[in-house]
Amino acid sequence: MTPVRAAVGLAVAAALVTALLAPARAGEAAEQAWQPFVLVAGLLLIGLLAADDGLFAAAGARLARLPGGGVTLLVALLLLVAVVTAVLNLDTSVVFLTPVLVHSARRRGLAEAGFLYGAVFMSNSASLLLTGSNLTNLIVLAREHVAGGLFAARMAPAWAAAVAVTIVVVALCFHRSLREGSRSADELIRPRAGAGLLGTIAAALLVLALPRPGLPVLGLALALVGWRLVRRRIALAPVREALGAPVLTALFCAVVTLGAVARSWNGLGAFVHSLDRWPTAGVGALAAVLFDNLPASALLAASPPAHPRALLLGLNLGPNLAVTGSLSAVLWFRVARGLGCRPSAVTYSRIGLILVPLTLVAALAALSLFAPRGF
Repeated sequence: MTPVRAAVGLAVAAALVTALLAPARAGEAAEQAWQPFVLVAGLLLIGLLAADDGLFAAAGARLARLPGGGVTLLVALLLLVAVVTAVLNLDTSVVFLTPVLVHSARRRGLAEAGFLYGAVFMSNSASLLLTGSNLTNLIVLAREHVAGGLFAARMAPAWAAAVAVTIVVVALCFHRSLREGSRSADELIRPRAGAGLLGTIAAALLVLALPRPGLPVLGLALALVGWRLVRRRIALAPVREALGAPVLTALFCAVVTLGAVARSWNGLGAFVHSLDRWPTAGVGALAAVLFDNLPASALLAASPPAHPRALLLGLNLGPNLAVTGSLSAVLWFRVARGLGCRPSAVTYSRIGLILVPLTLVAALAALSLFAPRGF
């Protein structure tokens, strides 16, 4: 049995035992968690279609031809990561844009380290803007049913602050390796204006307009993928790989189990509810590093926290402290090694020790200055 299958089996067994021992609490945890997982499944499939249509590769190739040096290219590509993360989820961004950034650096003869680490750091930092950008957003806010447009409008200052600080920190950490290299004569990649573009635009509109966009986005994704499968424009294997159903199943079961446990322990909910905005963000960041941000969100948001947006800042930005903080870092490691890179957990944390405090302070300050009281 492979480690993945063993982990899935263990997670499913734990969820079943929890459902038998505490059916009401397990049901509440499942009710809080199923919508987020449905939405992310849909966004992952739409991200696959966008990548298959060449949207990401074409954008990266165009940016690689920008005038200016390595810093200009890095900033432009990190902004691309920020936009894709916000619209199509951070896991989609890590999987499909890490290769784009690395290949862009190689085409320009630049050292790839800043582009490699920048991809994962920005994916985490930019996952604050839309509800679908990160699973934790939906789990923490499951009871509020806030329309995506309102959520985005009020989180935009914190998102912009986190994105700006991430760009500055990554550029400064790797500025010596961003000297101008040789220019590539590669032709521009022409993307297809098909299901990928249509799905991306439609999914963004649904996330912005609806308080519960999960089922509509998944239905849209299944229809577009099904149409492409029928026309034999895509194989079933990459669809299964992009969806990652075993991993999503294991994570869902883990969230249900931990959510039920947290509902059985009133002390944890009372502790989180007693915290002010800044300590709430710190606890969220620490819990993400210790437990991964998805299980941490299930534990800390089982009872409504007093400052849910501050908790989201900690859960979303905290994973940049260590590769244990989020699924995106695990996916990034796998993709990076497949590209022939040598990602380092030590380097990741060394930069994260600088990046996370700065992004947390900047995002919390922006949230405190521009968001309504109690938001």
